[in-house]
Amino acid sequence: MRHGALLALPLVLALAACGKKDTDPGPGGVTVAEAKALDEAAAMIDARKPPSGALDEDPASAAPSSAAGD
Repeated sequence: MRHGALLALPLVLALAACGKKDTDPGPGGVTVAEAKALDEAAAMIDARKPPSGALDEDPASAAPSSAAGD
């Protein structure tokens, strides 16, 4: 029984080493860590929501009038 556990140890260590490292090349010519950071940043941007009514306002009417100082 003890021999089986000793033989399993190298197998477990070998499988643990099979994962991608942060410095391995990832999609789009960036590293795995950079791709993960970009995905997290995109998710944060997607989660941001503008205040209600922010897109309904006419930009021309929101600009300050230049005649007010004359």
